Amino acid sequence: MTDLSTSAKNTWCPGCTNFVILAAFKNVLNDLITEGYSKDNFVMVAGIGCHGKIPDFVNINSFISLHGRDVATAEGIKIANLGLTVVSFAGDGDAYAEGIEHLVHAAKRNTNISLFVHNNQVFGLTTGQATPTSPKGYKGRSTPFGSPEEPFNPLLVVLAAGATFVARAWAMDPNGLRDIMKRAIKHKGFAIIDIIQPCITFADTREFYKDKIVPLGSDWPTNDLGKAMEKVRENSGPVPVGVFYEIDKPIFEDQI
Repeated sequence: MTDLSTSAKNTWCPGCTNFVILAAFKNVLNDLITEGYSKDNFVMVAGIGCHGKIPDFVNINSFISLHGRDVATAEGIKIANLGLTVVSFAGDGDAYAEGIEHLVHAAKRNTNISLFVHNNQVFGLTTGQATPTSPKGYKGRSTPFGSPEEPFNPLLVVLAAGATFVARAWAMDPNGLRDIMKRAIKHKGFAIIDIIQPCITFADTREFYKDKIVPLGSDWPTNDLGKAMEKVRENSGPVPVGVFYEIDKPIFEDQI
């Protein structure tokens, strides 16, 4: 097993579900290195937010970008060196607010990177403001009387934009998360995983989601765009997780 640890002190809140995402990613890296991937050819990019500390804790090449610019940075790294395996991490405030334009165009281009979004439905690092995925009525520092807005559906947007790998995962399921992460990295094209990641300090949704998470069945037709769009629209009752959509399509880098 490759030692991926660093000397950096982890400053996430005790019990933060980011720890699960970190452990799953390290396990995926070890799996892929065992399969023949080069550790030196991995690059992880992060934005600004609680998630943005993750490169400090993984001993591979990394780059921390400006807020909302992690996807654009990852695209640039991939174009500059096609031999690299580029994985970008973002928060929901990072990817779906400031960074939404970069997200849409990366999906449209089908650029060959993977994006893992820590979606905790709150700006955690700045202590509790509403984000585009916060539920209607959410009370935080920016919405003390409750957010009047309906939450944004990021997976529906990236499906419409042209993403070729679209998935949702549950941060409290490390094995399921590991499997989907590994599959996303191996996918040739733009891959996104929206990771439902409870913020235990400002938006603790563990109990809310505990009995609602339902994995997609093994017979789910991942090549059916219409069914994928229908499934990601489901916003009451069970919350489906898994790979909604995966197809082969020419990638941006091969066409330039």
